[in-house]
Amino acid sequence: MRLQFIGAAHEVTGSATLLYTENYKILVDFGLEQGVNLYDNIDFPENPGDIDCVLLTHAHIDHSGKLPVLVKNGFSGPIYMSVPTERLCSIMLLDSAHIQEQEAEWKNRKSMRAGNGSVEPLYTTNDARAALQLMKAVDYNTPTEILPGVSIRLLDAGHLLGSASIEVSVTEKGKTEKLLFSGDLGNVDRPLIKNPQKPDPVDYVIIESTYGNRTHGERKDYVEQLRDIIQTTLDKGGNVVIPAFAVGRTQEMLYLIREIKTRNLIKNHDNFPVWVDSPLAVEATNVYSTDFMSYCDETTKELLVQGINPIRFSGLKTSITSNDSVAINLDPTPKVIISASGMCEAGRIRHHLKHNLWRPECTVLFVGYQSEGTLGNAILSGKESVKLFGEEISVRARLAQMDGISGHADEPLLLDWIGALKDCPPKKVFVNHGNDSVTDEFAEKIHALYGMDAEAPYSGGTYLLGDTVECLDKGVTTPVPERTPRQAAAKASSVFQRLLMAGKRLLSVIEHNRGGANKDLAKFADQIDALCNKWDR
Repeated sequence: MRLQFIGAAHEVTGSATLLYTENYKILVDFGLEQGVNLYDNIDFPENPGDIDCVLLTHAHIDHSGKLPVLVKNGFSGPIYMSVPTERLCSIMLLDSAHIQEQEAEWKNRKSMRAGNGSVEPLYTTNDARAALQLMKAVDYNTPTEILPGVSIRLLDAGHLLGSASIEVSVTEKGKTEKLLFSGDLGNVDRPLIKNPQKPDPVDYVIIESTYGNRTHGERKDYVEQLRDIIQTTLDKGGNVVIPAFAVGRTQEMLYLIREIKTRNLIKNHDNFPVWVDSPLAVEATNVYSTDFMSYCDETTKELLVQGINPIRFSGLKTSITSNDSVAINLDPTPKVIISASGMCEAGRIRHHLKHNLWRPECTVLFVGYQSEGTLGNAILSGKESVKLFGEEISVRARLAQMDGISGHADEPLLLDWIGALKDCPPKKVFVNHGNDSVTDEFAEKIHALYGMDAEAPYSGGTYLLGDTVECLDKGVTTPVPERTPRQAAAKASSVFQRLLMAGKRLLSVIEHNRGGANKDLAKFADQIDALCNKWDR
């Protein structure tokens, strides 16, 4: 077997790893990158049509967001995931596709005014629908054969509703070996969902390290933290603006606010309004509000048994249309506004920041990870002003963070999770999904604490698995020089990436025609030559 790391190698987002068995090519996650990356990712090394199947750890876009690209370029195999992940992807990928189409439309309007060429969206809603048709749901802790000699088992990762660590068992030449992809591991004792499930002995582990060098600190009372922020802000006549991931963090905030309202903890602001301003978040909340009894924690189960919806309450308002969203800031009533995206990179949250970030009576409450290079990170880092919609906006609102509410396990929890294997250590631990220095530091901590062979691979890093693990290719180990905006745009060109994939697909088609009739092969060659003559410039 071989492992090749493509994305989330010495970086936090864009998860993608290829597992090569003797007979199959299996892709684990295929996510979009967010923020700035220190190293270039390699181009996807295979013709998508040659991938046998995909394993998806959870629905977040940095793990699932490029699946429609894969399908668009020829992949037609099954995509395995948990039941809630399938339901959440059905809304998240369509939402992502809509954003891709909107951005392409905006760029084309701007490009036409400048007399330049057009761009295409990374993928369309039709591409997303095609990907959804390939999805197959699997229950937790149920071994499932996905290919002859290859089976998987999903463990609850405790990061998001339906998030999974995926154990892959591969039998070749009478010998079975197991790999475990941690996916994103969750924090403990959070609202709604269960704690991460500990792993069983395996031969190889691929573990995330988002907070691999940080500790969340002493756990404060979530309800009390949020109550204090809301009370103080409403007393000053301001709004509490919460950039929150539409799936997961938004629902956790609603759970806590329901508790605050149920216990009448906010004084002098009876039935204060709470807006969820994100069509995606509204749809995801509907998923969380329905049948997920077997996936939630015991406290939430007790509420459901009593007939209490854990994330709905009096004063909750939802915004679907653009007009609804605009009206929120026209209303002077002090309120709580929860909107996406969680890192402030896109979506309606940017409009709410434009209207509230400059107001000292308001609070912007960050409740999730802010990747380097994102607007959320810039605001938290102390910038005096940020640019929104071409306008310079002063940062005068109170900036706050909730301690310990992160959806990711911190260093002690990650070490505790991998420490479950200390009595039967894996042959190799690969550390991914973390910032550059963090991945190396966390690999060193694993080795120092448990004596396990641990390494942080780079994009393109390829490893031959066996009794000993051999590195066949270190991958991209040189940081990219700082690019001009024009160079960065060229690098990010989704259309050129399509062209590269089309070329790989053409090579695959040529190989499939080996042994064909000479007359047909000659005609095929003439067509390729004519195409090359047209574009060789």
